[in-house]
Amino acid sequence: MRTYLVVVDESPEAETALRFAARRAAKTGGAVRILALIPPAEFVQWGGVQATMEDEALQRAEALVTSAAGTLTDESGIRPSITVRQGEAVAVVRGTLEEMDDVAALVLGAAASGNPGKLVTHFAGADAGKLPCPLMIIPGGLDSEAIDRLS
Repeated sequence: MRTYLVVVDESPEAETALRFAARRAAKTGGAVRILALIPPAEFVQWGGVQATMEDEALQRAEALVTSAAGTLTDESGIRPSITVRQGEAVAVVRGTLEEMDDVAALVLGAAASGNPGKLVTHFAGADAGKLPCPLMIIPGGLDSEAIDRLS
């Protein structure tokens, strides 16, 4: 089965990428895997404070992907699989791609203006030729109708 791997965060372009991946999966009989990233925790001298910070970051990420998964299911009928991982974003995405052999494409949303985002810049730049699957960059300025038409 074709799986579209979508990296989500709280940005509008992540929602755009998720909508595109869901529509594409629905049309091709594929699946969607949502990857939520938790940034690596900064070292805090007191272990209890650091553990609380990490737990709060995990709860925010889980709430984000739960909301995204619910929207995806409501709009397209696709129930995504969800992965939440902590670490440096590029390394986590690369590791996830290496673990999954059924990824049809890595789907990333680019910001509507300014810098397209760290992951888009990295994977469309120096690392583009090393990906094990195609990269789909979805412009963050597309509206829902344009996404539906293009997917």
